[in-house]
Amino acid sequence: MQISHLPYPDPGVPDARSGPRFLLWLGRNQLAGQLKSLAWGLLHFTSVMALPYGVGLAVQAVVDRSGVRLALAGGLLAVTGVAIACGEVMLHRTAVTNWITSAARVQQLLARKTAQLGAALTRRVAAGEVVAVSTGDVEKIGWFVEALSRFTAAAVTVVVVCVSLLVYAPELGLVVAVGVPVVALGVLPLLPRATKLADVQREKAGKATELASDTVAGLRVLRGIGGEELFLSRYRSASQEVRKAAVRNARMWSLISAVQILLPGLMLIAVVGYGLGLVRDGRIEVGELVTVYSAVMLLTYPLRHFEEIAMAYSFSRPSARRAARVLSLERVSYADGDERGADVGADSVDVPEKGLAQVPAGGLSGDLYDPATGLLAPSGRLTAVVCGDPDEAGRLAERLGGHAALEERTASVLLGGVALDEVPLDAARGAVLVQDKDPVLLSGTLTELLDVPASGQVTAEDALSAAECADVLEALAQASVDDDPMAAPITERGRSLSGGQRQRLALARSLVTDPEVLVLDEPTSAVDSHTEARIAEGLRALRKGRTTVVLTSSPLLLDRAERVVLVTEGEVVAVGVHRELVHTDPRYRAVVTRETDEEQAEHAEHVEHAPQQTKAEQGSFVGEFGSAYDIEETA
Repeated sequence: MQISHLPYPDPGVPDARSGPRFLLWLGRNQLAGQLKSLAWGLLHFTSVMALPYGVGLAVQAVVDRSGVRLALAGGLLAVTGVAIACGEVMLHRTAVTNWITSAARVQQLLARKTAQLGAALTRRVAAGEVVAVSTGDVEKIGWFVEALSRFTAAAVTVVVVCVSLLVYAPELGLVVAVGVPVVALGVLPLLPRATKLADVQREKAGKATELASDTVAGLRVLRGIGGEELFLSRYRSASQEVRKAAVRNARMWSLISAVQILLPGLMLIAVVGYGLGLVRDGRIEVGELVTVYSAVMLLTYPLRHFEEIAMAYSFSRPSARRAARVLSLERVSYADGDERGADVGADSVDVPEKGLAQVPAGGLSGDLYDPATGLLAPSGRLTAVVCGDPDEAGRLAERLGGHAALEERTASVLLGGVALDEVPLDAARGAVLVQDKDPVLLSGTLTELLDVPASGQVTAEDALSAAECADVLEALAQASVDDDPMAAPITERGRSLSGGQRQRLALARSLVTDPEVLVLDEPTSAVDSHTEARIAEGLRALRKGRTTVVLTSSPLLLDRAERVVLVTEGEVVAVGVHRELVHTDPRYRAVVTRETDEEQAEHAEHVEHAPQQTKAEQGSFVGEFGSAYDIEETA
């Protein structure tokens, strides 16, 4: 694989059982590139280690006054110089290729896993850790893969040099053969401590990154409440912790580097001292001593790669472990989970049978049913769901989209009798689209924002009109160079827009998609009541004949829904229409009108003492306690 061939058509299925297994799998998949790098590394390192022989031959030729051998030595040095240059260039080229391609493979794997898990990913792994894995950790993993082939070439060269010295000068070669393992393995006792310090540094850096991400994401809110200094002090403290951990880690690696310099130096002193004695005794020639001395001196070059591979593994092992943790996550599927029973009042609608896992030829369609709560959303109708707990509403929305939380061991949501967590991911996502209460707008133009996979039945103009985006288009047109709102730039997360404007553009994006089932979690919470009323009408008209589920407590949206369901403590407790439930169910009225306990008691007493009230009178009384809808019915 060359860099020009990226991205990979298929990055493969990783072995994510552990960090080392993941690194091993990655190395196997980079085998061709590793072998190329190994070959060029052997050429480079062996050419470097051939220099001492040429230098020793030249020195001995001068001592013996042999011009022929001196010329031969010069030719040998010239050839090795060319080989060193070629080997170095190609080794660097292939090593960098291995680094980039392995990092790209990991990034593709992470991107694919992120797309598979969707919103469930950040519930199971912190957002800051996901960012850290896909940036810094990927580089460290690529570093280890790149360094592995160079280390292998260096290790093979060291063995060859030791064997060659044993043959060339047995007495001095024996000293080198004994000293090299000590030099190479002398830092091993320090590595566990260095690895631990590297893990601590990485953990603190991840927490600091997560804190920074949260601060940036909520910067506007922080400014509004004056909390900037508080979060700044927290980040400053976290940053100092990272700095201290980095200093401790650097001290350990500086100690390792010092040992890597000290031990070869001691071995060099031992070789020279012993060699001088052998020369005085006439047991070896001066040229042989120069050859061995030069070889030992140059051995520090390949031996440095022993330190590098140790450092690369120490940094990449925790990175690989974190990457493996993310890549090992799978979609939650509880086919045999507990069921809560059918939707209250669902006797007029057929509840689908559970257990069919095959996707129909025409795609997924039909009634949407959640066994966990008993919620049923009939096909082709607008269903509003009221939850007293906003967090419960968010979990329900995610579960309806097939993204049940890991701790929710409940049966899968069924669409037309088919369990969403048992069908291919593309089929499930193509059928059910969930827009959460805080949708994200990516940077780009409005045209790019609305360029999403869609059925083609809903145009961008219709979607923008239904979402009441006229004022947003006017504002974008003023920011556009050619007064074209569709070409106007939208900043990251839509920070240049108000909360209501972002919410309406996100709604328009969801409407353009035109899925079989659309689940909206509080789609108008940041919109004024007049605009909200028009959005309710536009949503109902545009989604006519399509299944739509809106989780909301807004009376304006509830009044336009064809079916309203009240979910309390994880169960459906009431089903009907808004104007009926607001008069007959005190739990529903308490959530929608936001009545206090005293107001509920007063309302109950009022109804008890005035049993003959008309519906209009009842609606007027409810309106006194905060209801935002108008009663049109007469007595």
